[in-house]
Amino acid sequence: MPHGWIILDKPVGLGSTQAVAAVKRNLREAGYGKKAKVGHGGTLDPLASGILPIAIGEATKLTGRMLDASKAYAFTVRFGEQTDTLDAEGAVIETSDVRPTLADIEAVLPRFTGPVEQVPPAYSALKVDGQRAYDLARAGEDVALKTRAVTIHALTLRPDEAGSSTPLEAATLLADVSKGTYIRSLARDIAHALGTCGTVTMLRRTRAGPFDLSHAISLDKLNEVGKGAPLEQVLLPLEAGLDDIPALDLDPEQARAVRQGRVLTGMPHDDGLHFARYGKVPVALVEIAGGDARVVRGFNLSDVAE
Repeated sequence: MPHGWIILDKPVGLGSTQAVAAVKRNLREAGYGKKAKVGHGGTLDPLASGILPIAIGEATKLTGRMLDASKAYAFTVRFGEQTDTLDAEGAVIETSDVRPTLADIEAVLPRFTGPVEQVPPAYSALKVDGQRAYDLARAGEDVALKTRAVTIHALTLRPDEAGSSTPLEAATLLADVSKGTYIRSLARDIAHALGTCGTVTMLRRTRAGPFDLSHAISLDKLNEVGKGAPLEQVLLPLEAGLDDIPALDLDPEQARAVRQGRVLTGMPHDDGLHFARYGKVPVALVEIAGGDARVVRGFNLSDVAE
C-alpha cells in the first residue's frame, strides 16, 4: 500500500470529505484496493480553495500534527455587508455605507497581529452541547460560541492593493495564522474596527504546515491516477510532512530498539521532537529530553532494521 501525501489544490465547491473520497476512488481505480487509509490534515470550507493535505497509509498518523500546524491564507473582504455565515453564501444581516481607504486598513492591521481573541462564526463545525454549531444555526437557533485565543503571525494587504486613497468596496489581505483561527471572524472584526461591516467573498489557503502551492495538484491531475497515471507523480513521501523538525539518524541497533518502543539513552541532541529514520526510511517520531529519546508515534514501513 502507498504511504505519503497528496496535496490537493481544492477547488471551490468541493468539501474536505468529498476530497478524501476522490482520493480513495482514484486509489481504488488505480488498483490499490479498498483498504487504503486516507485522511485530511485540516478542513477547508467548500467555498474556499487551496491547500488540502491528504494523508495516505502511515502518513495518516500525522494528520493530528497537521491540524496543529500554522496556515496561510489570501482572502477578500467586501465592505458594507455582513452575512449570517460571514461569507457569500449567507443572508445579509447588517449593512453600512462606510467604505475604508487602504490607509485606513493599514492603520488597523497591527491591532489584529499577534495574540488576539476572536469569536468563531456561528456557522462553524465547533460543537455546542454535542451538536455542530452550523446545524444549530441552520435550524434557526441562537448560537453563542466562546471567545478563543489565537495568534496572527502576519497580516498584510496584498502587494497589488497598495497605492489607492479612494474608498474601497473590497480589499484582499494575506494572513499567516495559528491553528484554530477563523478567517471569516478575522474579516468581520477588521471591518468592525474600520467602522463598517464586511463579508469574505474569496478565501484561498496558500500554505498548511510545510506544504504550499508548489506542492499542490489539481483535481484533474488527481483523476489521472485513476486512469492509469503513476501514483508517484502526485504522491509526496511521508517525511515531507516532517520537514519542519530535525531528523535523527539511527543505526541498525537503534532502529530495532525504536521499532520495539524502547527508550534510547545518551542521545547527544537538543531536547524536543525529532524525526527518527534509518537510512531514508521513516521509523518514528521521538521526543528527546535529557538525552533520552522516547517514541511518540511509530511508522510501520518496510526496509527498517528488525
